[in-house]
Amino acid sequence: MLGTCHHDCPDSCGWEVTVEGGVAVKIRGNPAHPYSQGELCPKVNRILDRVYSPDRILTPLIRDGAKGEGKFRQASWDEALALVATRLDDVITSWGGEAIVPWGDAGTQGSLMMNSLDRRFFAKLGSSRQVDSLCGGTAAYATVTAIGSPLTCDPLDVRYSKLVLLWGTNTKLTNRHLWPFIEEARANGAKVVVIDPVRTITADAADQFIQPLPGTDIALMLAMMHVIIRDDLVDHDYVSNHTSGFEELAAHVAEWTPSHSAAICGIEADVIETLAREYATTTPAFIRTLIGAEHREHGAQFFRTIVCLPSLTGAWKLKGGGYSRSVGSYVNDFVNDSSFDAPHLAAGKPRRPISMNTIGWALTTKELNPPVKALFVYNGNPVATAPQAGLTMQGLSREDLFTVVSEQFMTDTARFADVIFPACTQLEQDDVVTAWGHLYLGYNHKAIEPVGESVPNTELWRRLSRAMGFTEPELFESDDSLLERYLTGVDVDTLRRDAVIRLPVPDDLRPYANGGFATTSGRHEFANAELERQGHGRLPRFATANEGPAGPMSTTYPLVLMSPKTHQRFLNTSYSHLSAHADPEGEMYCDITADDARARGIQDGELVRVFNDRGSVEVVARVASTTRTRPGMVIVPFGWTWSRTRDKNTVNVLTSDTPTDWGGGVAFYDTLVQVEAVPSRHEHR
Repeated sequence: MLGTCHHDCPDSCGWEVTVEGGVAVKIRGNPAHPYSQGELCPKVNRILDRVYSPDRILTPLIRDGAKGEGKFRQASWDEALALVATRLDDVITSWGGEAIVPWGDAGTQGSLMMNSLDRRFFAKLGSSRQVDSLCGGTAAYATVTAIGSPLTCDPLDVRYSKLVLLWGTNTKLTNRHLWPFIEEARANGAKVVVIDPVRTITADAADQFIQPLPGTDIALMLAMMHVIIRDDLVDHDYVSNHTSGFEELAAHVAEWTPSHSAAICGIEADVIETLAREYATTTPAFIRTLIGAEHREHGAQFFRTIVCLPSLTGAWKLKGGGYSRSVGSYVNDFVNDSSFDAPHLAAGKPRRPISMNTIGWALTTKELNPPVKALFVYNGNPVATAPQAGLTMQGLSREDLFTVVSEQFMTDTARFADVIFPACTQLEQDDVVTAWGHLYLGYNHKAIEPVGESVPNTELWRRLSRAMGFTEPELFESDDSLLERYLTGVDVDTLRRDAVIRLPVPDDLRPYANGGFATTSGRHEFANAELERQGHGRLPRFATANEGPAGPMSTTYPLVLMSPKTHQRFLNTSYSHLSAHADPEGEMYCDITADDARARGIQDGELVRVFNDRGSVEVVARVASTTRTRPGMVIVPFGWTWSRTRDKNTVNVLTSDTPTDWGGGVAFYDTLVQVEAVPSRHEHR
């Protein structure tokens, strides 16, 4: 049975499941998939272990202990649904619908299971609305404000490049199926440069690695523009015909000399000089980034600034040139996402917004009226994946908060639930998966019947609507009907048959080869009046983050924390609770340089405490692998779940929930910490 991976990953790979006697016995990559080409990652290769895990939640559960204790009893669907309906009725009667808050993320990126009937259910309840984004939103919106559209180049066109800048992306790990296309370019003479504060496996595989201090990339970009303009390496024809504000930009970057930026970035001035010249004189030159850089206080400025480079040099003109982050927006012309909406169900009542990024604040503040009295969590694990995890756990521990979770396993968040409903895996449901790392739309055929009493998300919302006594037909629409109205611009028969189809966009996809930017002027506006009105600066600018290197908090907490995905076998917190995935990765750790470790009396392999005002985690120090980080920076990787850590805390107890400059994101990576050795047991005696 053919299907498509649902995970929050740019690759959205195709797979093939072998079923015998109703049991899935084998999964392999779909060799006919044009992008993933028959290869699956180490996580999905073992997905059957997840589907049939003895630890999987297969019946409804009702809390039978203290919140957070993780003690539950099995219940029937009827009992669990009746309990939820009763509690929701009580909340609505006492506090109104806005006291109910949904929190859903991208645990599945399938169009139906991620976000369809849930919109209608919560509209009918009159609940608060979830807004903002942990990942992706800032980068997308910043690109729109810069060039008028989120549309950028086809990442597969990297194969035609002669210079590839992988900027803030660990491609070999988090976008692994793009790497063969990069190697194809390399075989044809391309140079690959990685720019990243962390020495990743991608950096090790590159021709050149440039390691700026965290959060200083914009200063590097401004210096590159300085060199390009100073040395007259500008494509004047492209700039004249398709951009505006060049003179202002030239005057603005005049002070951003390589030596000035080098002092900020912590790299040599001649490295900046060479990079700028190579970028401007090598054609085609391709910039590839993903979403990591948006996780900063000035994350939107990163994307607003980086797209200036291909416009200055005219790199957009050539196949294999330009810039690419996400191509997910191309699908919008071929599906009807609004078909999932039913705003009339809210009866015209306003619904207040609650940011998913500050869920901890929302659950603990006294400023909200009404307060949050009921929480639904699905497709996500906010205790582990949202910042300020300590605050989230404090809120979830409230006895007056009723929490409903749809899950497959006892996650960091599920252990605080009052009711847990068992969720299907991707093998047990039909769906359509829109990719954001390539231009192929995927179909997922249900390979097996749901295990135990688990249900797809859409069925959960139908059952909850029925339990609430709702009767509107929109709340009970079938999956087939939902998909039929959603898929408006593709050959549905071919999509179902092959489980993959290329979006009907041009083969030669160069969105700005001839200008045509979707701004009011039709030009790339280097000097942006609208951003100036919003207070973000008329021109790209660099600023030090509050919790960045040399920022105002650095005297108290001198080490910049990076919490990247550095492991092969986890995806966010999925799989990290399974022994086959977690055991080879070892214990959660902290990478620290030898100098920083020596100054703190820390030895390699020693237990240390990483802490700030928000919380602390106990992890193992890794001093030997110092080339991955640099002085003044430590790495505690993201992904370990509470059941695999010493103190049941994950790295997000440390991270900041400061919002990004614009775009509705959150500054995970602008977090400062201190590290100290944990005294051994005999020292406590």
